[in-house]
Amino acid sequence: MNNILAVLTGTLMSAVWLMPAALAQTACVTQNMVVPAGANTSDHAAPFFIDTTSLDFSTKPPTRDPNHPNYPRATELPDGTLPPGGAEGNFIIGPTHAPAPVAKDGVPKGTTISFTISSKESVIYNPGLIRDDVAGCGNSSIMIAATAPGDKSSIIVTTSHPGTWTRTIDVYIPPNYVRGTEAPFIVLGDGGSTAWKDMNTTLDNLIQQRRVPPMVSIQIGNGGQDAQGAQRGREYDTVSGTYAQFVEREVLPLVEQRAGVKLTKDPEGRATMGLSSSGTAAFTMAWFHPELYHRVLAYSPTMVNQQWPWDPSLRGGAWEYHSPWAGPAGPNLTVKAGVLTPSEAPGAPLIPSAPTKPIRYWFEMGDQDLFYPNPTIPDGMHDWTLSAELMAKVLAAKGYHYQFLFARNARHVDRPTVAQTLPAALEWTWKGYPIP
Repeated sequence: MNNILAVLTGTLMSAVWLMPAALAQTACVTQNMVVPAGANTSDHAAPFFIDTTSLDFSTKPPTRDPNHPNYPRATELPDGTLPPGGAEGNFIIGPTHAPAPVAKDGVPKGTTISFTISSKESVIYNPGLIRDDVAGCGNSSIMIAATAPGDKSSIIVTTSHPGTWTRTIDVYIPPNYVRGTEAPFIVLGDGGSTAWKDMNTTLDNLIQQRRVPPMVSIQIGNGGQDAQGAQRGREYDTVSGTYAQFVEREVLPLVEQRAGVKLTKDPEGRATMGLSSSGTAAFTMAWFHPELYHRVLAYSPTMVNQQWPWDPSLRGGAWEYHSPWAGPAGPNLTVKAGVLTPSEAPGAPLIPSAPTKPIRYWFEMGDQDLFYPNPTIPDGMHDWTLSAELMAKVLAAKGYHYQFLFARNARHVDRPTVAQTLPAALEWTWKGYPIP
């Protein structure tokens, strides 16, 4: 074992020393749209299997067939329609995605206040994370990064280091809010995203139509960059209660102070919402803290293996909400006090192995959503569309209240699909909450 550890340590150190030179010589690497090189697509019983059945590779990314026999049965709706109000289960929509006609003239409008916070003011996320990438090449350093020897799921990120983040918090206050009264609220990850550009107008109209309760909306900007080694990835892809505690202890008190609102403590009156990795974070907030949140809404949630640093107790990251880790049974290697050490890790998926929690969950995924976007991770746990189908399957088996929309002709966080579904999704998410 000592000899093996010495070889592995040497390999990792070599990757560290060679990375800067590789970055300096490598052109931009674009997002992957095909099965990564070296992937296991033939032996289902072998580690890191990637199932390519029902995939149409004529599109980029490839398109999934929602009628795959291993997927939950879904009701296909006529093009341009959505499920009836309050309906639960699995539905197929599209391929046309026209914006919902929600905006009306003369509707009372809420007000918005904004403020900025920095990691220098944080206890939980101070310092932040910054990853050095090639200028103009996005997350280039992780697109050419190596994985740990023998483990295609554990990416080695050598370009990440402590840094300072700043973020904007935008607070929507509903029309006619009476200062000092307790209000329900929704927390949005990736605040400032173009996907949320119509959120306040949508709330103005839904509140006026009494389709949702008058609520405060809190858009929280992410900490910067994306994926492994970045602050955004650290916040959203980590499968723990840390981000929920950051919001509870460091953001919400400032919202109450600076916006002059009083936020409810009742988890029935608290919702989380996000897109992509912040969609995963929205679910994670409720999963680890159901005493804080019961309602969740997500577009293209990243229920795949994006967690970094690698965690031996949850090797597959968010993939393990619905499925076992796709790699070999172990022993696995982790780092303790700077030394690679054997580690046995549990493999039971989180949702199937835990008592049903009081979570109401609406989520959507496109038929052309992300498929192994990083060409260096052929780990069997990076198919976004498949992950959503598997989530629907385990949620149904455990008796959760959920609605899952499989959207035809839709890509990752598909903007036309968001515009089509957001009003109905918000109404579904808040079903059962009293409207004055």
